[in-house]
Amino acid sequence: MAESVRPPEGPAAGLPQGSWKRPFRQIRYFIFLKDVALLALTAFGGPQVHLALFHKRFVEKRGYLTGAELLELNALCQLLPGPTSTQTITALGFKIGGPNLAYLTLLVWVLPAVCIMTAAGMGLDYLQEHHLGLHFVRFVNPMAVGFMAYGGYVLGRRAIQGLLAVGLLMASAVLGFWFPSPWISPIVIILAGMITALNYRQLEAMPKEPMQIRWANFILWGGVFAGAALLGALTRYRPLLLFENFYRNGSLVFGGGQVLAPMLYNEFVAFKHYLTAAEFLPGLAVSQVIPGPNFSISAYVGVLAMRHDRPLGQLLGAAFAVTGIFLPGTFLIFFVYRFWNQLKKYRGIRASLEGINAASIGLTVAATLRLLLALWPNAWAIGIAAATFAMLIFTRIPSYAIVLLGLLAGLWFR
Repeated sequence: MAESVRPPEGPAAGLPQGSWKRPFRQIRYFIFLKDVALLALTAFGGPQVHLALFHKRFVEKRGYLTGAELLELNALCQLLPGPTSTQTITALGFKIGGPNLAYLTLLVWVLPAVCIMTAAGMGLDYLQEHHLGLHFVRFVNPMAVGFMAYGGYVLGRRAIQGLLAVGLLMASAVLGFWFPSPWISPIVIILAGMITALNYRQLEAMPKEPMQIRWANFILWGGVFAGAALLGALTRYRPLLLFENFYRNGSLVFGGGQVLAPMLYNEFVAFKHYLTAAEFLPGLAVSQVIPGPNFSISAYVGVLAMRHDRPLGQLLGAAFAVTGIFLPGTFLIFFVYRFWNQLKKYRGIRASLEGINAASIGLTVAATLRLLLALWPNAWAIGIAAATFAMLIFTRIPSYAIVLLGLLAGLWFR
């Protein structure tokens, strides 16, 4: 039976108006955070599965909002850069209890996955430092390529319609493949969104109302963006540089964890060489199978980027990376949520989503190709990547079970 909070009856009804509301409101907030914590520990499967679990708990069981309201809130988060399911549950916390509850919601939601990925990064570094073999992940590495290819396939099947989208996808893939600069991804995504926004006349016009915009959170987002870039450039302090790198990626990544992974690969593996492809792939595989947000891979990258300052430096790297990747999406959802009902009526906003999705998928294709080339000429590794992709498409085997099989095979076949 759903737990609920009702106004007091009987003698308590004679209390001064509103005097009973605060403790009952706090109980309601506690119940909500308890639900968030439960989901953070059990929500396997990525944003699509997360949305179904949110519906079951927050709509069907608690009645915090209607199913239509949840879908609309999720659609808003898909229009914004950042982790979709994280923004959705954070915005729900904002709707229920304002900014303070929203920040607590964010913390509770991401903490379990972040701890797992931090431990994974430190564990991998420990094994390498002590010259212990990593043979047990040799099957997981090519499997991670299969996961990335599957992410692009799922996005493409849902979002690619028409020759323009196909063309933008192919152009983005070529640019992402030949120019693995950290700046190519946001430039390609923004340009593609601008191109399809020009087709706004093809969408149905909706009556508009004057927008009442409160700019505080947007200014905060932009101020942190500029301040982090300036401080990083002046100090060259690696934790600050990590924060700026992840804050920039978190501000410009559309499409969720499937798109973030290739962006991080381009920046930290191909461009900055903070870690190798062999180190990146196990983290990618683990991030796909643990509960909670896929953006938790930022903790893993942060740990390995600070490997020379172990262990406190590694924890610091994870903290700065995680804060950087999740903070911009939080600022932006707080900003846009207040005038979403007016914003969604503009056809240009809706039309830009087609180009953003196409470019995001193209970048995923580019990163997948680069990773496949890294596996060459190991035919068995390419075969494992293809087999993983096929299992994800044609079977109902959970992703965590596939990775577990890969780990067991690595331990068994030495």
